[in-house]
Amino acid sequence: MFSRIAGPWYGLYLILISAIALSLTSCGDSPVASSAGDISAIHHIVFLIKENRTFDNYFGTFPGADGVTKGDTSNGNSVPLLPAPDSGPLPNLCNSWDCAILAMNGGRMNGFDLTGSGLAPYTQVTQQEIPNYWEYARHFALADHYFTSIHGPSLPNYLYMVAASSGGVIDNGTSQPGKACSGLEVGAVTVMDARGNTTTQAPCFDLLSLPDRLIQAGISWRYYVHGGGAMNLLRNSEYWQNDYAPNEQFITDAQIGNLPAMSWLFADGADVSEEPPTGICHGENWTVQVLNAVMQGPDWNSTVVFVTWDDFGGFYDHVAPPQIDRFGLGPRVPLLIISPFVKPGSISHTVYEHSSVLKFVETRYHLQPLTARDRDANDMLDIFDFQQSPLPPLILQPRQCP
Repeated sequence: MFSRIAGPWYGLYLILISAIALSLTSCGDSPVASSAGDISAIHHIVFLIKENRTFDNYFGTFPGADGVTKGDTSNGNSVPLLPAPDSGPLPNLCNSWDCAILAMNGGRMNGFDLTGSGLAPYTQVTQQEIPNYWEYARHFALADHYFTSIHGPSLPNYLYMVAASSGGVIDNGTSQPGKACSGLEVGAVTVMDARGNTTTQAPCFDLLSLPDRLIQAGISWRYYVHGGGAMNLLRNSEYWQNDYAPNEQFITDAQIGNLPAMSWLFADGADVSEEPPTGICHGENWTVQVLNAVMQGPDWNSTVVFVTWDDFGGFYDHVAPPQIDRFGLGPRVPLLIISPFVKPGSISHTVYEHSSVLKFVETRYHLQPLTARDRDANDMLDIFDFQQSPLPPLILQPRQCP
């Protein structure tokens, strides 16, 4: 099973994924690594998800990365990527399925001005505005060909992050009412079938998810989301009560060595997501607090944290996503890989997507893939060196925000 509230721009839309019948019991402790010098050195995997930024928007000027400072428009012009404000609304940025298709324009990546936003997508954050993210990239690893899983917004991409599929869901929900599996009245979602036909359905689907695989293998996991999200409304089962927590708890768990083998950590609520109009500085500071807790806790030497952004948010990016099926890949977003075992200061140009993190987990714990997506995804091992001396923690200071 899996559930998630869509982003704050869309209200409280519930998705419930009911997986195959499994015993709903608490997960055990993380397995102990069997040997040193390979992926089994990793005991804790953290998937930290921020919101609504592209690679060019954040790292387009990062040395050695595949970035640009100008963007192509639909009329054949090239325009500079102007400085982005730290916070405040941007006019009419659109990150829907349809807007993503328009923006990508068959791989020409010149239709961002056709999404109803004018030239608003053509902005770029400077190094001075996200100095700590740049410091993590310099010290650990950065991926510049990491793509979203689906053309479109947060919710379907969240589903790929746990199930390597969205079940055909392509949007965040509508104002049309529909009942979730729990019987709650929530917004319906648009679903696309294999032939490209769309219907509006209540958010109740049967999908196998990575938590189901982890439960089968007796491997611990937890889903950290602000306020519990939709999960605290889900049938009140012991299963969900034990395996979700408010995202504020992650810092405590990291500090005391209580991290599960697999964590999903969503930066929703409390002005930390970095999705406009929330502040970039506040969001980066929250990430720094999270990573400091991991690095100062007892689990640092056996942990990897994948820091990414869920969807493109309507912002410009110049790299055409590979089209591997009807749903994606979607526009490129940043990925920071933070671990004692990454190749320090490296930039991976390998194609990854959200399902690649699932592939890494499946590789580490010898789990079967969920769909063709995670089966065929790159396992991300090219960015690691498990023979090296573990990298020390990098403790950074939160900044004074404007």
